[in-house]
Amino acid sequence: MRTGKGKTFAAFTAALLLTSFLTGCGMDTVGTVDDSDTATAAAADGGQADSQGDSGETTDAETEPTTEEAPEDKVVHVAAAGDNLIHYSVYKNAEAYAQNGERYNFAPIYENMRYIIEDADIAVLNQETIISESNEVRGANGGALLFNSPPEVADAVIDLGFDVFTMANNHLLDFGADALEESIRFWNKKAEENDLTVLGAYLNEEDANDIRIREVNGVKVAFLAYAEHLNGFAIPEDSPLRVVMNSEEDVIERQIKEAKEEADAVIVSAHWGQEDTDYVSDDRKELAKKMVDWGADVILGCHTHTAQTMEWIPRDDGSRGFVYYSMGNFVCAQTDNFNLIGEIPEFDIVLDGATGEVHLDNVSCSPSIVHYDDGNFSNMRIYPYSKYTPELAASHGIPYAIPRGNYPDFSWDIINDIIERNFPEEFRRLDR
Repeated sequence: MRTGKGKTFAAFTAALLLTSFLTGCGMDTVGTVDDSDTATAAAADGGQADSQGDSGETTDAETEPTTEEAPEDKVVHVAAAGDNLIHYSVYKNAEAYAQNGERYNFAPIYENMRYIIEDADIAVLNQETIISESNEVRGANGGALLFNSPPEVADAVIDLGFDVFTMANNHLLDFGADALEESIRFWNKKAEENDLTVLGAYLNEEDANDIRIREVNGVKVAFLAYAEHLNGFAIPEDSPLRVVMNSEEDVIERQIKEAKEEADAVIVSAHWGQEDTDYVSDDRKELAKKMVDWGADVILGCHTHTAQTMEWIPRDDGSRGFVYYSMGNFVCAQTDNFNLIGEIPEFDIVLDGATGEVHLDNVSCSPSIVHYDDGNFSNMRIYPYSKYTPELAASHGIPYAIPRGNYPDFSWDIINDIIERNFPEEFRRLDR
């Protein structure tokens, strides 16, 4: 192979021969080639023209660089709601709303919240009460804190747009193990029919270790749920039913780590805390920190029936998770004002198209209000804060409801005071 320098010499020699030939043919000065110009041009070209003419190949200098566009991020918008607590007066309202031979119609109670729930790619609800069709419908009536709800509840919240239902709570054994099994099978059937994800109470150990994952918009999201206690009841030793308790930290750690390996993001439902207070205990903060360190991206707290604060939890590697310590009630018929203000968390799970890493964006929380018109809990419905008014607050039936609560006063100022104390400003969203 000839070097570039050899190609330059050859080009120079050819130019001289061509000059002699043209001069001998009597060409005028315009057509002649100056020897020095030829040499300079050939040297500057470095033999490239000759090389291209020999090979027909395009040189690197003539090839324009191409840049590939980075893959787009994948985003899943998630909304959630707290305890779907079906008191006696809740299902009696549904009975009053029923038409055309219906037994119950819960839809009017929830309807004002539809646009928020339907707007989500994934919507999560804590189903606080079992549904056992072989047992009587109960909602803590008569003073006994026993709950069993009609199946029409499920139809209403599924129609509203919820597609993930967590069942790990203290009322699972209100009617015994057989009723719990019936409720699990009821929800499993609903899951098959409606493409739902149901978790928190399981038919057996194998079922409990089958981590529930939903893939939406190309993002895999895993769901786990744990309970603090079962109101003093216990699953019989000869029963295969399984509920994972908060005290089983070895199981929780294993499941969260496995979920993180199988999915892009992990959402944990944690049923915990002291009821009827906005106090967040140190043991809950410690468990939340452990869950995030193990791989939980979001913790959705339930059980206290009150809205509680929320915060980022950092990991040692610089990433972080988020905890809503308690979302309060989605619906209820309670008679203390703080029980009537719930939380509707919303956030985006973002899967970075370039790095494959996951982070949360647009983390927020909007208030919801359970309203009824009089002391008989009439015309019950849930409002988002943005659609509630001072006039509605002034007309609330809570001051007249029986049994009377310890905090029966209700007003626009009281609502805003509860929000100020429990919805940090950086996450508070009042226009939703």
